[in-house]
Amino acid sequence: MEIKNIESIKKFEGPPKVIKIFSEEEIKSILKLYESLPVTVNNKKQNVIKKRWLQNYNKTLDKIYSSKLKEILGEFEMDNLKSETGEDFFGLFHESFAPLPLHVDTGFDENALIYKQIVTPLIEPGDTVFFKKRWYKQSTTFTNNEEELNFKPKPGQNARSKDHLGEIEFDKDMHAKYLSHIDINNLRGMEVEMIYNWKVGESLIVDRTHIHCASSRLNKRKLGLTTFTKRK
Repeated sequence: MEIKNIESIKKFEGPPKVIKIFSEEEIKSILKLYESLPVTVNNKKQNVIKKRWLQNYNKTLDKIYSSKLKEILGEFEMDNLKSETGEDFFGLFHESFAPLPLHVDTGFDENALIYKQIVTPLIEPGDTVFFKKRWYKQSTTFTNNEEELNFKPKPGQNARSKDHLGEIEFDKDMHAKYLSHIDINNLRGMEVEMIYNWKVGESLIVDRTHIHCASSRLNKRKLGLTTFTKRK
């Protein structure tokens, strides 16, 4: 799937930005919300538990979250799928016990004016590695493994691609320190733009076209909240 309106999407792109959106008490409230929500996905292959932020579990927190994002992002719409009753999910909680692979979260709607994703760490430590290359097709996991490349995604599943690859060898020191869970040959031609070291109390705002992955520096688990947005 090739995304349409690429030039319109590019107008709102920029470098990753780290800001403080939520107070200590608000972070505690978000953690309590996470504990109370039902599990959406328990992916044992990826070793990750996912929970969707359902509306109306905590109406006060719903209002705080959406209004603070609007202050930072301006006009936007949620793009996190919808509930059976048509309500927007406010985000997706990821509790990871293994580092996630190289991927991009551009979504599955070719007509959407995809915008920013907001990552809010809820426990430390953890890192997210962002690369300079952008991607303007559907959400994709990047691999040089021929067997994985034969995977046929169902609706809502990431495609597989090796089109991110280039000619220049990836930095071996960077690989050993941050990305040892990924085959270094799967990083050929890639260049790191930013390594975000997770800190509770901060949020990272980044374009959804950024190719990224978790780092291999994982202490048992990490937990964060990600919200995907689009322009109206």
